[in-house]
Amino acid sequence: MSGKIIDLRNLLANRFPRAPKSVGTRLITGLAFFDQSVGGGLPKGAITELITPPRSAGSASLVHAFIHRAYRDKYFVALIDGRDSFDPCALGNSILRQLLWVRCTKALEAVKAADLLLRDGNFPLLIVDLIFNSPGELRKIPQTTWYRLQRLVESVPTACLVLTRYEMVSSAQLKLVLENSWNLETLEKHDAISQLRIAAKRAHLKSVVPSSVAAATYATTSNGQC
Repeated sequence: MSGKIIDLRNLLANRFPRAPKSVGTRLITGLAFFDQSVGGGLPKGAITELITPPRSAGSASLVHAFIHRAYRDKYFVALIDGRDSFDPCALGNSILRQLLWVRCTKALEAVKAADLLLRDGNFPLLIVDLIFNSPGELRKIPQTTWYRLQRLVESVPTACLVLTRYEMVSSAQLKLVLENSWNLETLEKHDAISQLRIAAKRAHLKSVVPSSVAAATYATTSNGQC
């Protein structure tokens, strides 16, 4: 193993103390409409794929909400930014201290970063944002790569959330769809985040049972297991 990788792992271990093993199997995000739609929170030890087809579906607001919750609950979150598109200006410096922001320009760089961070297991929440990466880039990611990442996350108390523009993560145990088309009027609402609509498309998690929540819409495909 190269010395640079070892040095980076040591730096991560010092800067972001390893998350203690937790009895719970889910990471509670604190967003009622989201947690209830996925059975109580993001599953740990699993990959969740959140598909956001429209350009303005509210995924950026959702990421900001996750980071705010991490600050409130005093745990670290890693954001792997596949196209260097994250805007931290809306977050205060104190909140950003709970965030490791990995800025990438290519999808393959983002996947390699996810591989490294999952091997260390320092983060209760790992977000891989590939929404703005081109379809050509994403098609170059072998499906075996996603299965390798799934094997890695199974051994750590981490909830891995992959944001994509279309369905592509074959190993994801939970697939969600963000069914929104936001405009300026929506963004100006005080409780805009609560207007997000989540549809559970597929789940291989027995505890994910859609419930009737006003702020969310739930649907399953004919071969889903929700």
